[in-house]
Amino acid sequence: MIVVSACLAGVECRYNGSSYMVPQIAEMVKQGKAIPICPEILAGLPTPRPPAEQYKGKIISVGGKDQSAEYELGAKIGLDIAVASRCQRAILKSKSPTCGSGLIYDGTFSEKLVSGDGIFTKLLKENGIEVCTEEIIK
Repeated sequence: MIVVSACLAGVECRYNGSSYMVPQIAEMVKQGKAIPICPEILAGLPTPRPPAEQYKGKIISVGGKDQSAEYELGAKIGLDIAVASRCQRAILKSKSPTCGSGLIYDGTFSEKLVSGDGIFTKLLKENGIEVCTEEIIK
């Protein structure tokens, strides 16, 4: 079983209420080979919601609100689902403060990227789950 970002499977759960559907990932979910997870939704955050980025170890919304606790909760719930489902791989949304792997936005809301992982990605990797982004499919 593989964990995938729900937005990549076509779920309209991104901060702006859209999805970022990748047909191959949606098909994996349809065939029962992947579990779609959105840590933000699991944490009870609304859709749409203000964009957020990582900055100095915290998750900050565009309005300056520290939402680290909510994002950490969603990441933990997502990890619990992945572990209970015996997932060994994940395909997550690139650049996200939650799901990004290798590159994330820098916290200035200027579309500048820096090296780093999203909070959900970090938890998955710390628990031995291999993480890549949808860019491997494109």
